[in-house]
Amino acid sequence: MASKKKEEELYKQGYRLVGSHSAVKACMWCKKSLKGEGHCYKEEFYDTKSHRCVQMTPALDFCNHRCVWCWRDIEFTKPKWEGDADDPKLIVDECIKANLKYLQGFGGNKRTVLKKYKEIGKPQQFAISLSGEPTLYPKLPELILELRRRGINQFLVTNGTQPSMLKKLLDKKAEPTQLYITLPAPSEEVYLKVCRPLIKGGWKRILKSMSLLGSFKRNVVRLTLAKKVNMVDASRYASLIKRYKPRYVECKAYMFVGYSQKRLKKENMPFHTEVKRFAEEIASISEYNIVDEKKESRVVLLSRD
Repeated sequence: MASKKKEEELYKQGYRLVGSHSAVKACMWCKKSLKGEGHCYKEEFYDTKSHRCVQMTPALDFCNHRCVWCWRDIEFTKPKWEGDADDPKLIVDECIKANLKYLQGFGGNKRTVLKKYKEIGKPQQFAISLSGEPTLYPKLPELILELRRRGINQFLVTNGTQPSMLKKLLDKKAEPTQLYITLPAPSEEVYLKVCRPLIKGGWKRILKSMSLLGSFKRNVVRLTLAKKVNMVDASRYASLIKRYKPRYVECKAYMFVGYSQKRLKKENMPFHTEVKRFAEEIASISEYNIVDEKKESRVVLLSRD
């Protein structure tokens, strides 16, 4: 786990550390949903309830990218797994407890929707996406299976650099409810500039992971778009999308928040109208359709169906 000073910083930021290398953090939309003030775009797109979502990571300390748009503190993370790996059952139990404890104050808030508050102890899904790269966690298949055993959906978000782990998920019949792969750039040249990988052959690994998409029933390619950074060359993005045929494509704006403010400028954050125009260009070339959007989150959803 991170140093004592870093642990204190993370705690102040809303993280609750679990075991040796995991963490949970209730997101803004979870809190808003509890007060009846809206919900995450995933609830609109995929029918996942924001107030019953546990946002977590089993790999807080580990990531092999240093993406310029990342809102997390990426300086303390390591590119390779080190040390033992906690038991998945412990991670699930403690994440649920920590999330419930963090949100318990909403029980005394007059604006809280009581019905929703009573449901937070029974999560509908784990968003395995909070920080770090979850596919570096050696027991990821077992974590997915443990969540499935409890009837909890699993939304796995990965940077795509560990195709061997995606293959292992398939081999062990541990396919997550929904797999997200971030496509960070339209080309290797842009990828090297914006992701600053700490590994060799990262772009080839991402393309290998993209080639496995069709083996996962529910799969999404996510584009985190930053103006004048990677929000370029829509035709190349479209070409990759057309080649690998994901079920869904999310075009989402980079948000000028957190530690990313040290690397980028506010002008790099596109407006929703700009994201939609870029998505329309991709759609017209890739033969996908715009099927939904959420202006508050500056995100547009594409699908072939």
